[in-house]
Amino acid sequence: MSSLALYRGIYTEERFQQAYGAPKLDPEDSSLAGVLKGKLSRSCRCSRAAALHLLRSRFPIASWLPRYQAKKWLLGDLVAGLTVGIVHIPQGMAFALLTSVAPIYGLYTSFFPALLYMLFGTGRHVSTGTFAVVSLMTGSVVEHLVPEAMQPNSSTSADMALLEGQRIGVAAVMAFLVGLLMVSMFVLHLGFLSTYLSEPVIKAFTSGAALHVVVSQVQSLLGLPIPRPDGCFAIFKTLASVVEALPLTNIAELLISGLCLAVLVPIKEINNRYRSRMWVPIPGEIILVLLATGICFASSLNANYKVQIVGHLPAGFPQPQLPALHLLPQVLGDTVAITFVAYAISVSLAMIYAEKHHYAIDPNQELLAHGLSNLVSSLFTCFPSSATLATTNILESAGGHTQLSGLFTSAVVLVVLIWIGPLFYYLPKAVLACINVTSLRQMFLQFQDLPELWRTSRIDFAVWVVTWLAVVVLSVDLGLAVGVVFSMMTVVCRTQRVKCSVLGRAADTEIYKPCFEIPGVKILSYQAPIYYGNRSFFHDAVSQCVGLDRELQQPKEVPNLDIRMKMDISTVDGSVSVLDKKQCPGTAVRAVVLDCSGVSFVDSAGARLLIQLCTECQQAGVQMHLAACNANVLQTLSFCGLMHHLPPQHIFVTVHDAASYLQQTMESVEQKDPTIWV
Repeated sequence: MSSLALYRGIYTEERFQQAYGAPKLDPEDSSLAGVLKGKLSRSCRCSRAAALHLLRSRFPIASWLPRYQAKKWLLGDLVAGLTVGIVHIPQGMAFALLTSVAPIYGLYTSFFPALLYMLFGTGRHVSTGTFAVVSLMTGSVVEHLVPEAMQPNSSTSADMALLEGQRIGVAAVMAFLVGLLMVSMFVLHLGFLSTYLSEPVIKAFTSGAALHVVVSQVQSLLGLPIPRPDGCFAIFKTLASVVEALPLTNIAELLISGLCLAVLVPIKEINNRYRSRMWVPIPGEIILVLLATGICFASSLNANYKVQIVGHLPAGFPQPQLPALHLLPQVLGDTVAITFVAYAISVSLAMIYAEKHHYAIDPNQELLAHGLSNLVSSLFTCFPSSATLATTNILESAGGHTQLSGLFTSAVVLVVLIWIGPLFYYLPKAVLACINVTSLRQMFLQFQDLPELWRTSRIDFAVWVVTWLAVVVLSVDLGLAVGVVFSMMTVVCRTQRVKCSVLGRAADTEIYKPCFEIPGVKILSYQAPIYYGNRSFFHDAVSQCVGLDRELQQPKEVPNLDIRMKMDISTVDGSVSVLDKKQCPGTAVRAVVLDCSGVSFVDSAGARLLIQLCTECQQAGVQMHLAACNANVLQTLSFCGLMHHLPPQHIFVTVHDAASYLQQTMESVEQKDPTIWV
């Protein structure tokens, strides 16, 4: 058995700093003015190396493109980019319908973000463009501000064009505001805010939002002319409207939807099950789009059976123009929620694949990348975009290596926009609805994580269920807010109800665990910050452990120890310590040691509570000691005046130092150079 031997003096914090010169925190440096001054001074330094570092950090392409290994990576990036581009075409048009705008705007949103993320993004395997959850949240706002006419058949083509213009105007200004918020967050270094969206919240939110997407597409699958409700209980309102309008079902569109689902679902399953054996996944969506367009054109389904079709897709790009900024106040609240969702999903996907392929991303730079993507895209009548779950999966599985794959993805969409787009005139909208539904397969599979989540953490399971129910029952944005608040409340409650453990020393060691207690000494371990939210719980726990809540017998006066006496600790395997005596039932508590190693911070309320505990212990004849405090805790306690009630000789570097000091004090060993053998 290996042994450990130590021989050193007992260290209080004061003595340790005198011996080793541990730096103390300067109050000026920790003040807001000091922090701002330091940041400004560092940011204003200019040198060639600093300028080069700034260029590479803000334009990541300047970092990875010169080191690009064409022979090793080009083929994989080419195949992955082309594959993702082919998927973007039907998916972009489908998610445009989910946003309640014309399908052509989905193609625009699939082109610009992919190109811009290649320049500014740090995720090598991230595919950006249209995403179902973001499109659904945007579509809800569009439907609310620009509702569809109750009788669309009576509307003229001019009315429909005006309606489409107003709707894309709302969606474009939302994209502009999303980009503006993200860029502002980048400037303020607020990338850390995405951490408040925990993994259970994100998974439950996307699963609940996926159900909203499926229900919203039922009307397109059945060809029912019903409006999309918004607000709370939207799912139940939609289902009620569908049940009432079932006699109006278009049989032709129902058959088209059934056939498309019968084709797409097996293809999705084959792609997922045999992904490792396939060079590229089967492009089921684009094949189905081409077949459905050809069949509808040949049989005139739109004229003979009133099948809704996509209609005219103009070739080329729209003229860049500034969005309708007068709509910003009306969309501000909903856009903030969309911004956080889009960023959280994008960063989560980037971090997952960065960890898998052993590279790092910059969360704050991701804010700039997605912010600029949305800002620039909004000038070309695009709706909000983010990283997409399905195409990111395809990009990685198809062998993509770097952001260059985004260039090939944009090239495919560009070809469609310039030459092939008008050929999709006869594409049935029911096909796009089927693509929407089947693209959500991975989100529904997240229910499989629930049994494992129940076994690992019941609290995370509760967060998942509460968030999902809130999203489904209330609405997408309100459900997200409920999930975030509930998740944060679980953290607060866990810091409030932390158990105060009584530690003892394992025999023949300097290890302290909840085992045998030291006679007359209570070593209390509290693994949480001490702040206004848990101060009463902490006080009750300490009082119960020490016995301050009942009248204590006054112990005999404890002799003071000469602090100039040299005391040494030696630990040798096999020796016996006077501290290893078993606790006698009638031994009164004479000293308390608070192990602060788990106390990350103390606020002013917590510091005042510790002063109160010191006073109560002194009145009860109990000495109070602190051990293993970090520098910030010590500084806060010092500023709040704890040192007037607790002498510096009672604050120790480690718990073992405090216990050894108390052992020698209470045993009153009359030796000039006492030594403790463990």
